[in-house]
Amino acid sequence: MVETPVLKDRIALVTGASRGIGYEAALGLASAGAHVVATARTQGGLEELDDAIFAATGQHATLIPFDLVDGGAIDRLGGALYERFGRLDIWVNTAATMGAEGLTPVAHADPRQFAKIEKVNLTAVYRLIRSLEPLLRASDAGRAIHLTTSLVSAPKAFWGSYAATKAAAEVLVRCWADEIESTPIRATVLDPGRMRTRLRAQAYPGEDPETLPHPSEIAPLIVDLARGDKVPPVMVSFKDWKASKA
Repeated sequence: MVETPVLKDRIALVTGASRGIGYEAALGLASAGAHVVATARTQGGLEELDDAIFAATGQHATLIPFDLVDGGAIDRLGGALYERFGRLDIWVNTAATMGAEGLTPVAHADPRQFAKIEKVNLTAVYRLIRSLEPLLRASDAGRAIHLTTSLVSAPKAFWGSYAATKAAAEVLVRCWADEIESTPIRATVLDPGRMRTRLRAQAYPGEDPETLPHPSEIAPLIVDLARGDKVPPVMVSFKDWKASKA
């Protein structure tokens, strides 16, 4: 007997889906039966993702290329999803940036770069929540999964712009999770830890990427957190989840 995919007929939005964890999350969700709506700045990366999804499932994703610094585009996203699907079952937010400068002392951070980092890592999260909550409420079991960083609890030198904006976003999502606890929506903050991503390579150019977990390894956890028949925790780390499976 063929088992029904655990996310069959679910609508899943993945922000930051053109590479890394977002790419693998989108592919994993699609392989679990969800219809994926993938967003990112890079059209080519989204098209590569769509090819991979089609090769794995025989179905195409919905691709929406735009930049998260465009607040108006985020607002329009909610309306477009409502017109197309009438609801949203899953939202996975993997988009983040450390800016073109990379690691830099706090006192030397360029104001324009800091503003862009803040827009992507924090303001976009607020605007996405504002735009998507009505759609998640229309689901019988809305699930939101926001990726954070261990730098929130263990800050390090030169990571100030990135760590501060990610910390603020984590607090924002946790406050939101408390606000929606009486609804069918559940929000989870997920710490992926050290992982083989472009952002990690930007921060540590001399590090051997082969020593790090591949982003595909976290996809099963994201699929599990997205399930409507389970109640996910508010906070979870990939490291702890992986240890529990050992």
